[in-house]
Amino acid sequence: MSREARLQIIEEIERTRGSRVICYLTGDRRGFETRIGADIFSFFYEHLSKMGSFETLDLLLYSTGGVTMAGFGLVRLIREFCKKFNVLIPFKAHSCATLIALGANEIIMGKLGQLSPVDPSVTSPYNPTMPGQGQQRALLPVSVEDVLGYFDLARKEAGLRDTDALPAVFQQLSSNVHPLALGSVYRAREQIGLLARTLLTFHMRGKAQAKKVDKIISILTKERHSHDYMISRQEAKNVIGLKVTEPPATLEKKIWELYSDYAFAMALHVPYSNDTFLGSQPQLVGTFDRAFIESREGTHIFRSRKEVKRATITQPGIPLPVEGFQERLLDEGWVKEG
Repeated sequence: MSREARLQIIEEIERTRGSRVICYLTGDRRGFETRIGADIFSFFYEHLSKMGSFETLDLLLYSTGGVTMAGFGLVRLIREFCKKFNVLIPFKAHSCATLIALGANEIIMGKLGQLSPVDPSVTSPYNPTMPGQGQQRALLPVSVEDVLGYFDLARKEAGLRDTDALPAVFQQLSSNVHPLALGSVYRAREQIGLLARTLLTFHMRGKAQAKKVDKIISILTKERHSHDYMISRQEAKNVIGLKVTEPPATLEKKIWELYSDYAFAMALHVPYSNDTFLGSQPQLVGTFDRAFIESREGTHIFRSRKEVKRATITQPGIPLPVEGFQERLLDEGWVKEG
């Protein structure tokens, strides 16, 4: 599908919904993952400014997550331009994308639509390193829920009590995870609750809604026990209590058609491998589209160009050379089209 064909579908959704539409999709293709980040603000500002005065904005959203404050900031930016903000979720809207959805007046979810818990993982210079060999070891993210789960294990399964062995349990944890990293985990947990509450109260105000807001925050930050837990639209609507709407069949078809073209453009269903990319060629340069921001006002694409070539590699301790690949990133960043 061409850009012009996508824009035609966007215009059809706008007519059906009586809204303006922006699409924001980050890729989760294996080897080319992208995340929600603060680099998007100026591009969204450009789209929104060109739209002028409008009542309702629908954000078609697909992402497996990203920087928490970037998602929070995006909702606040969008609400500077419209009175009503909605999200259209054809498939994945996980973690930070779920946080964005909390700021919406209405969440329009297709049958395959998914939300997730919003418990963050924290990475700081004080995090433990991942097991492995070599001098350059990657830092191990510390999940808020993993830390809380450690204490729940001590209390519920081992039967420890606050007054006896829990201080020793905390000492054991802090001897393996730097105390400053644990402090970052605590602050992240408090912050995510504050951000979720702020976004929800954009459209759920008053004493009557307060208990409902507390319930939603508790479920999404504490009660699902795993960051990988998938929340369907029925659970989001009937159990959690979010303002979820099921779109008519014709609208759901249009939303899915639009998502599917972005998925094709980013090759989301094709895990990347150098061997498959090169085929029979010894060397190739490839262009990879990895994220989209698009409306009738224009298109921004996060694009990478990479050179890959076959190479014979000699590794320390291995007597015979092995066949491998050499990669070189030629350029990368947001480009504007249309």
